[in-house]
Formats: sequence, structure tokens, C-alpha cells
Amino acid sequence: MKQQRLTLQTVRAALQQPLPGRAAQLTMAVRPRPGDRPDLPDPCPREAAVLMLLYERQDRLVLPLTRRTETVEMHKGQISLPGGAREPQDHGFAQTALRETCEELGIPEETVEVLGALTPLYIPPSRFCVYPYVGYTSRTYPLRSDPNEVAEIIEVPLEHLLDPATRQVEIHFRDKQRFQVPVYRVANQKVWGATAMILAEFLTMLSAAQTLPASTP
Repeated sequence: MKQQRLTLQTVRAALQQPLPGRAAQLTMAVRPRPGDRPDLPDPCPREAAVLMLLYERQDRLVLPLTRRTETVEMHKGQISLPGGAREPQDHGFAQTALRETCEELGIPEETVEVLGALTPLYIPPSRFCVYPYVGYTSRTYPLRSDPNEVAEIIEVPLEHLLDPATRQVEIHFRDKQRFQVPVYRVANQKVWGATAMILAEFLTMLSAAQTLPASTP
């Protein structure tokens, strides 16, 4: 069946389908993944939420990724989704994702619609349980990064991430151990680890939704 153009309608249709979960996440997991587990620890040592914020640039849906500064506590210099740790005043993980994203990108919270949630993921090195969400804003404000946390904002077209050529697998060695590291190549940067795993589930859902009949809401 011919694929549809990637639109907000496609995204909404994707988020109405069952989550592919861990199977999709593992397609972009580092192998081996020390400390991995199939579920979330209970209680979780640390909790956080991230947001895939979608908006339009030149009639294409894009999402921002952030390059973290070298001064943040965890994952220095890595490419990540905007988000952060849950605070006591947050009324759920969706609010955490929304609050942190808007703080990091300098946009008003009230302009963002949270469309749905993806499968939570445990990150062994930092011991965070991360809750991913997808959001949309029709207002394309100029993005103003928080200099304490964000060194660079990278706007990535969703269609670029869906291109199979964007995905590569590298071989790394650490302490004489061999690792297979799947990466997405975007703007001369490498997206890997937990961020790539979260993106993989969403992209799997989008690919499936593109084959649905055009009348699907």
C-alpha cells in the first residue's frame, strides 16, 4: 500500500495504535547493554520525562533535539530529547516533560498539546526511569535554549529520521569489550543510547501508520 505523506494526522493515527514497546526500542540499543532489564525497577531510583515536540518548518514536521552542555550532571555533551527530572510539584510525568521542554527551549507551556505517551525506559548508567511523550505546537516560536543545560538545538525533520540511510551501526571498544552501537546520523551528530531507543519506538509507529488507509483519523 502506498505510504501517506507524513502529517499531524499520521502522528495522531500512530499514537492510537498499540505501543510496540521494548521490541522496537531494542532495535537501537547498544549491544551488549550492561545493567539492562526488561522492566522498570520498583521503586525507581530516579524519574524523568522527555518530550518529542513536533511543529512545522517549511511544511514539514520537525522535532528538536538538544546537545547537552559539558556542565550538566549526566550524559554530558550527548544528543538528547528535551526533558528532565520529575519535581515534587509536577502533577504527573506529562507535566514534567512539558515543563522541562518549555524551560529548555524557551517556549510557553500553554502552546503545546501533549498527544500521547510512549513506553517508559530504564537507563542503567544514570539509573533513571524515563517516561517519553509526544507533543505538538502550531506556534513556531523562535527557540531560545537554556545555556545551563543546552549547548545547541538541532531541528530534525521526521522524514529524515524515517529514512533507512540515517541509521548506521558502529563498533566501539571499551575496557577491551566490543559493543555494537546503532546511531541515527543527524546534522553531523550521532543520536544513540536511550534517545535513539525512544525515537525507534516512535518511528516504528509512524512507519506503520503511513500504511493505514487515508481515512484513518
